[in-house]
Amino acid sequence: MKDLVGYVAAFFTTFALFPQIIRIWRLKEARDISLFLPLMSSTGSVLWLIYGIMIDEMPVIIANAVSLLFALMVLFVTLKYR
Repeated sequence: MKDLVGYVAAFFTTFALFPQIIRIWRLKEARDISLFLPLMSSTGSVLWLIYGIMIDEMPVIIANAVSLLFALMVLFVTLKYR
């Protein structure tokens, strides 16, 4: 049960930045997007990923590896379309 809750929570947290990526990509515009969001998300994801590895919990590891990828994508498209 704990893994199920972990995976469901991870799904929502992980994919929270996805709509932002789509919006920036579609509009080709990111002036209103703060750079602090993807920078803080990336930092948090790296720390959660390290923590997940330390406690050997796959829901934490997988979710934060994907979250880190999305946060870096937001950072990339924000810088590209500013």
